[in-house]
Amino acid sequence: MATSGSNATFDLCPKSLVGVGVGLVAVGGASYLLYRHLTRDIMPQKWRRVGTVQRIHFFPVKSCAPLEISKPGVEYDCDVLSMSFEGIRDRTLMVVNDKNEMVTARVYPQMTQIHSKKVSPSKLLFSAQDLPDLELDFENLEGPEKDVPTAVWGVPVDAMPCGDRINKWFSQAILKQDTGLKLVHYPYPKPVMTINPRLKDMPFIRQEDSGTFNDATSFMLMNLSSVADLNTRLKNPVDALQFRGNFELKMDVDEPYAEDNWQWLRIGEDTVFRSVAPCTRCIFPNINVKTAERDPDGEPLKTLRSYRLFNKISPALGIHLGLRLPGKVKENDVVYVGDR
Repeated sequence: MATSGSNATFDLCPKSLVGVGVGLVAVGGASYLLYRHLTRDIMPQKWRRVGTVQRIHFFPVKSCAPLEISKPGVEYDCDVLSMSFEGIRDRTLMVVNDKNEMVTARVYPQMTQIHSKKVSPSKLLFSAQDLPDLELDFENLEGPEKDVPTAVWGVPVDAMPCGDRINKWFSQAILKQDTGLKLVHYPYPKPVMTINPRLKDMPFIRQEDSGTFNDATSFMLMNLSSVADLNTRLKNPVDALQFRGNFELKMDVDEPYAEDNWQWLRIGEDTVFRSVAPCTRCIFPNINVKTAERDPDGEPLKTLRSYRLFNKISPALGIHLGLRLPGKVKENDVVYVGDR
């Protein structure tokens, strides 16, 4: 029994001991969660070289062909919004229908045959079969001042219309008619979309990784060793471009699917990325980038589903990246991963 005074003792019954233990566990658990939160994006002190960047792609219009750049040694800027080249940005343009719903090559494969090249820091020149070239000037968009509500895979975002002249050309290129489609522009200086619900459980992803009109994040990397291994399983090999990665990595030592286990990447001396999610695949890679024809056997998606499903609805190939330190990248830059 407890006595009064300074020398009092306390009788800790079993229930009290259990309560103290639970309290200590709760405090310890909270401390661990706080520690994880504070340390989850601490960059590695050591880096290990794994290869070089063989090709870099970015796509001014979502679902269309990559920007054509013939000049060797081009440097691309990587910032939190997206990759850019001399004022032209990745996926800042998107095609929508009359209901302002996103339109992609999954439904209209011929979109992959709409090409673009830069003619000035603010101007793109588009080309498509059987149509005169179309010039678009970002500084003089002809659409109404009011933005239109649209969405990328259910994630809402407002976009700026580009104008009737532009709409007619894209309707002709895709639908073979004068109306039905519109081209819209991403009008914001930073990422504003929420993260795609498919990725909400990924522990390292941030809201600002959502990019412009990207499906998931601003940047994506393909390991060419993984593509080569996939091609050994296919009757008709596929081009890595069918997976629409920004960076195509040539490994120093052939190691398919090594990217599955990477957490940090550095390209060149300055630009640092966090691997935030595997890239799960839809039917888009089944479209031949040269002909816009769908593979009649549903490849390569069919084969990917046989060994890259990982208890998900769709198979994974490639990794989504979140930018953690901005910088410049170019082809042949060395690629490093965080070393333990």
